[in-house]
Amino acid sequence: MTAVPQRVRVRVRGRVQGVGFRPTVHALARRHGLSGWVLNDGEGVLLEAQGPDTAGFLAALKAEPPPLARIDAVEVEAVAPLAGEAGFAIRASDTGRAVTTAVTADAAICPACLGELFDPADRRYRYPFLNCTHCGPRFTITRRLPYDRPQTSMAAFPLCPECEREYHDPGDRRFHAQPTACPGCGPRLSHPVEEVLAALRAGKIVAIKGLGGFHLACDAFDHGAVARLRRVKQRNGKPFALMVANTASARRFAHVGVEERALLEGTARPIVLLRRRDDAPVLAPDIAPDLAWLGVMLPYTPIHYLLFHEGAGRPDGTAWLDQPQDLTLVMTSANPGGEPLAIGNGEAHRRLAGIADLIVDHDRDILVRADDSVMRVVAGAPAYLRRGRGSVPDPIRLAAAVPPLLAVGGHLKNTVCVARGAEAFLSQHVGDLDNAATVGFLEEAAEHLLHILEVTPVAVAHDLHPDFQSTRFAERLAEQLGLPAIPVQHHHAHVAAVLAEHGIEGPAVGLALDGFGLGADGGAWGGEMLYVDGARFERLGHLAPLAQPGGDAAARQPWRMAAAALVRLGRSSEIAARFAAHGPADGVRRMIENGVNAPLTSSCGRWFDAACGLLGVRAVAGFEGEAPMALESLVRAPRAADGAWRVEGRRIEGGVLDLAPLLERLLQINAADGADLFHGTLVAALVDWAMPVLERHGFGRIALSGGCLMNAVLAEGLAAGFAERGVAALLPRQAPANDGGLSLGQAWVAAQSLSPVCLS
Repeated sequence: MTAVPQRVRVRVRGRVQGVGFRPTVHALARRHGLSGWVLNDGEGVLLEAQGPDTAGFLAALKAEPPPLARIDAVEVEAVAPLAGEAGFAIRASDTGRAVTTAVTADAAICPACLGELFDPADRRYRYPFLNCTHCGPRFTITRRLPYDRPQTSMAAFPLCPECEREYHDPGDRRFHAQPTACPGCGPRLSHPVEEVLAALRAGKIVAIKGLGGFHLACDAFDHGAVARLRRVKQRNGKPFALMVANTASARRFAHVGVEERALLEGTARPIVLLRRRDDAPVLAPDIAPDLAWLGVMLPYTPIHYLLFHEGAGRPDGTAWLDQPQDLTLVMTSANPGGEPLAIGNGEAHRRLAGIADLIVDHDRDILVRADDSVMRVVAGAPAYLRRGRGSVPDPIRLAAAVPPLLAVGGHLKNTVCVARGAEAFLSQHVGDLDNAATVGFLEEAAEHLLHILEVTPVAVAHDLHPDFQSTRFAERLAEQLGLPAIPVQHHHAHVAAVLAEHGIEGPAVGLALDGFGLGADGGAWGGEMLYVDGARFERLGHLAPLAQPGGDAAARQPWRMAAAALVRLGRSSEIAARFAAHGPADGVRRMIENGVNAPLTSSCGRWFDAACGLLGVRAVAGFEGEAPMALESLVRAPRAADGAWRVEGRRIEGGVLDLAPLLERLLQINAADGADLFHGTLVAALVDWAMPVLERHGFGRIALSGGCLMNAVLAEGLAAGFAERGVAALLPRQAPANDGGLSLGQAWVAAQSLSPVCLS
């Protein structure tokens, strides 16, 4: 048995800064009677430990990390013992080395801090900004690494003597907690909590400054307040999120399984999609119109908890948090008109005037804007619908090291991605690049991520579409830096993103099902079967094309896609009678029949829209995807219809999947039955279409991605359907299935096109 050296140098990599790792090392070293030191540097945590029980110390280090830490690697080497060393020291951070450490995400308030928040004898009783080593703001207040107080927005708040003592006491929970503060030395809230709650109960709209930006809040039971919030925010039909005190409160409105509860109560505290209860208390109807799912989150800052504490009558202790609470709040991002989230106090007062009746700010600056993450449980495991606060910028581990790269995503639901070594850092949700402010946020997010990771990219990857604002930014930046700009086809990137997060190397077949992406042939793609091998892809098959009358207008007017379907079915004479109330129905018929402003698209999303229009689910939508979301909400028992699809055109390997027979059957049934039939048949058709190709290539797995996979019925149906045929379906988990995951796929493809040997 090899003897463990008396003195070891240990390098710990992973999420190990800003999470109490050095204090944990200090405590473990004292427990095992070791001398030495520990510090943060650009690669993570470095330490030396000396004594008779270094083996026990190393075992404990791996087994007992602090709650927010993630250890990716522990590298140990023997070094010469030092004579006369006494004690174990926490040294100042070494800022002289290049940063390769993980960046820490913001974390919800921990149980120990909650105990103090509601303990009348504690000096931080009801203090809105308490935190400790195990919780609180991180990424959103950090300018640069290493993560120390002078590098954060807390630099403006010198510690009082008592906080200073805690900060330097290795036995204290706030030992080296960078955002720590108290009522005597820390940030202050602009309005008393009781005033804020009174405004909410009076039907007011209140803007509340959180971790990554301002929320707009109102009473979820107040029909007038919710309707007014929807109107002044220009929210169209998009659902609002709810905030409730605890899981017991969430169960009043929705079904909460084991997996959902773990997401709700985890340190990231995302919005979690939960299926509504039929017997739930009646919420304002404008919260999530016609949807079977509610977006629900729990409080994650002391300010949030204080509102619920006030609503409960200020009970002592935390026992009240185990009981359902009546207070239920709409809590939506303060981003009126689809512009970026407001983060600054002056900015909030300027942009939210006329929207919020009360603006509750404070003097701790938010340095990085970040919307709440959104997740749901799909096929028994968590999946992101949007990555944001609490999850960003936790890295996604890659199968192999790649060159340093920046990828800038697409036009809708934009994100950027920085690849470094064997990690990809996906940015927070940027949004749709429909206005100058959001394009500015894209540039801001890219600059900050590169800066905080200290990455100098060797190339910039972007979508193939030349007119996307993200493409123009990539080309402009690449020219400024003298770098190559690498275009990546939209659906290639979708499939590659799934392969990247699942650590898949080598060739694979994938289905990319979404609303739109520019194809390699210049056409409008969106229902694609692709063979992907690194930087190369081949289009094996696609959905049968439908006319898209009016171009992009059809994405928000499903009746137009229904009209296109009727023309396909030889029933164009029915268009005027069915849809005259919704627009120029006869004119649209002529557009389709004459091929004027009616480009063909293979988009799966447009087939969904056609089904919605034919079933009367939505003739007109407030946003792209609204109609399919409503259709999904109607599903109760998906079923497949025999003979409701055909595969044609074997001139390409996979052929063309035509769902026209399915649409014809929808004309004979009601919307609820149609939702079951459409989803069940689409799943069966896609599996039937893909299996011959998978068998021919000998593949036992298939990658599934694209915005249509946000639909849990479709995703779960495909996973089960392929599993029955012995094929593993790889679903998007760590990156969104929609265009929020494009930048990850772009980075993975670009890396392989730059350096074929980087994956060897």
